[in-house]
Amino acid sequence: MHAIDASVTPLNWDLYRAAVVDIRFQDRTVHVEPRSPGTAEGPFPEPAEGATVHVITAWNPRGRTASPDANARAHRLLLVEVRHRGLTSWLAEGGDVRGTHHEESVAVVGLGDTAARELGRRFGQDAVFAWTSDAWRVLACDDDAASVSGWVASERGRSTGPGGH
Repeated sequence: MHAIDASVTPLNWDLYRAAVVDIRFQDRTVHVEPRSPGTAEGPFPEPAEGATVHVITAWNPRGRTASPDANARAHRLLLVEVRHRGLTSWLAEGGDVRGTHHEESVAVVGLGDTAARELGRRFGQDAVFAWTSDAWRVLACDDDAASVSGWVASERGRSTGPGGH
């Protein structure tokens, strides 16, 4: 993965760079994990029609654990905002590869990187993810910092969350 000057990245940057994401499409769940730059293995979502898929959460603003009620409320507000903007979206869940931490999220098509960062920033986030057919990127919300890696995706059953748990 591309190294970034640690002085300009959020405190949890390395955790964001290692995070995995499950995106729940109508007929399947696609599990995405970061890999070495240049790697792009598995199904890129056909419903995205080749556009960037941004994954945004409203959970745990600024990397600080919020209450379940606060996280649920923030997630509902994020979903309302996505619907209000008329974006194509799917429910998603991000977390660590072991499955010990997860955050409800939304995967959206129809935003540029600047707008995705702005939406993440609006919900107190340090970073958002950007998935394209050739890269998996972590984008800082407060500046232009980005980490670029490859990705591997696999289809999973509907009941499986990040990390396979």
